[in-house]
Amino acid sequence: MSLVNDIKLTTKKAVDVLYETSIDETGITVSLTKPEFEGDYTIVLFALLKPLKKSPDVLGNELGNYLLKNHSDLFHSFNIIKGFLNLVIADTCWVNFLSKNYNNTNFGKQNISHKKIMVEYSSPNTNKPLHLGHLRNIFLGWSTAELSKATGNNVIKSCIVNDRGIHICKSMIAWQRFANNATPQSTHTKGDHFVGDYYVKFNDEYKKEIETLIGKGVEKEMAEKEAPIMKAAQQMLVDWEAGKPDVIELWSMMNSWVYEGFAETYKKIGADFDKIYYESQTYILGKNLVEAGLEKGIFYKEDDGSIWIDLTADGLDKKIVRRKDGTAVYITQDIGLAVDKYEEYKIDENIYVVGDEQNYHFKVLKLICQKMGLPSAKGMYHLNYGMVELPSGKMKSREGTVVDADDIVAEMINIAKQKTEELGKVKDFNDEELIDLYETIGLGALKFFLLRVDPKKRMVFNPEESIDFHGFTGPFVQYTYARIKSVLRKMVIAHGSWFMENADANYELSAMNYELLFPLEKNLLVQLEQFPTIVAEAAVYFDPSKIALYVFNLAKTFSSFYTEHSIAGAESEEKKYLRYMISQQTANIIQTAMQLLGIKVPERM
Repeated sequence: MSLVNDIKLTTKKAVDVLYETSIDETGITVSLTKPEFEGDYTIVLFALLKPLKKSPDVLGNELGNYLLKNHSDLFHSFNIIKGFLNLVIADTCWVNFLSKNYNNTNFGKQNISHKKIMVEYSSPNTNKPLHLGHLRNIFLGWSTAELSKATGNNVIKSCIVNDRGIHICKSMIAWQRFANNATPQSTHTKGDHFVGDYYVKFNDEYKKEIETLIGKGVEKEMAEKEAPIMKAAQQMLVDWEAGKPDVIELWSMMNSWVYEGFAETYKKIGADFDKIYYESQTYILGKNLVEAGLEKGIFYKEDDGSIWIDLTADGLDKKIVRRKDGTAVYITQDIGLAVDKYEEYKIDENIYVVGDEQNYHFKVLKLICQKMGLPSAKGMYHLNYGMVELPSGKMKSREGTVVDADDIVAEMINIAKQKTEELGKVKDFNDEELIDLYETIGLGALKFFLLRVDPKKRMVFNPEESIDFHGFTGPFVQYTYARIKSVLRKMVIAHGSWFMENADANYELSAMNYELLFPLEKNLLVQLEQFPTIVAEAAVYFDPSKIALYVFNLAKTFSSFYTEHSIAGAESEEKKYLRYMISQQTANIIQTAMQLLGIKVPERM
């Protein structure tokens, strides 16, 4: 149980005794005391004034005195500032917290929620490699899933591979026309990059054909529709849905190249999935559901044979759910996939990690599923996030201006190598250890930078800035962890293994001859105690940036503490054990927090 919960419960009991009135502790607001005031935690009194018929000062004094008298093990003093009861927590409380938790490697993980949740992320198209935008999606989805697990939920990580549709057919047509039977193997090209090159080639050729038609006097809009290569791609989609053998064979071959490339990238960045869905397997269910909805009058058919739904009465628009040629659109397969997920797993929540440019799509999807009476509609949640841009601006897949995930990962590892060598602290590492260290730092910098921003916000990714060893970065946190581990190793060497094995017993003795906490010692303990609360908040709001900010501030506080106070050369044996235990718990929490972000921490740097 957290200290905040302890304060709420003791406040509830105080109100019960003092005023013979029962209140729900969940209605009591407790927050961190503002830095400009004395105190650690603050009870907001305003919600209690009316039911208890007390003025802020009277209520604050009566509550404060009661808490101080009856819970001296928890509270040291209090003060009142305009309706806020500021509480100073007793040092013995912080010491007891530390003694109980300093070596608990699972501290922060809680069993407070018991839902079955599916988190869908990545969701790539098989016409191009993963890019920088996918990385933010993958890291956000993976971390959201891990945070949900850390609070007790049963989590299924899933991915929908968009392996069919007009965009896939564009790559296929371009390969047929321009590849001369080349393969990834014959060109020594990674499979997803190979196919992606033909997607770009398609669009280059498409532009040329449009310009040619316009040169012949055709209007631009008509030229875009009549360009031969586009009509060929559209026909290929019809042939694919009809199951034409040669089209299916080509589709299977090119997709297999892409899957090999994806698997290599996922392994490199540490992404994993419990279940992978394929649009080619879900769109048929979606088409059948559309037919059923048409019979029920939920959808309607236009004269050209296309099927739509009218959502104007719901404040949205008309939405096509099947083209006039009978082929499915994205929303078609999404309806089928929602049903598929629910029927297989009976999930309580279905989290879609998809960029904010698809906000409208998911509003429509949820509304359609509600109108169809599908049980899967209830738990749908779109975890939307802002796009990632480069200092040079937006990326565009069709123009080949995206930054491929593989390229950015390689660049980050190379920058990590350069920066680390500049510091000159890796002379005792062998080659294998150095490779692992550079990957740990490079990937850690990349993940931390992409996750440290509130998911709702757009962001600009700057590789050089992300790997600064002194800023709000992953490498700064990693370095702090490695520094702590170095200190702990030296203490064990200096004092023998008994030091670590008997720290609990020794500190229990030292607590009898208790010394007051210095400000930085207490600051660290306050932050350490808050970790479970931060994890719970991050899980509820699907926001890993809360963990990134927390662990950075924790590392920053420890750096100040380490600069100010000696650990091995502490003023007394009591202080030595205290600081050893503070350091141990700080290291454990940094490691757990970074693991929740998918980031490794090196034992030495």
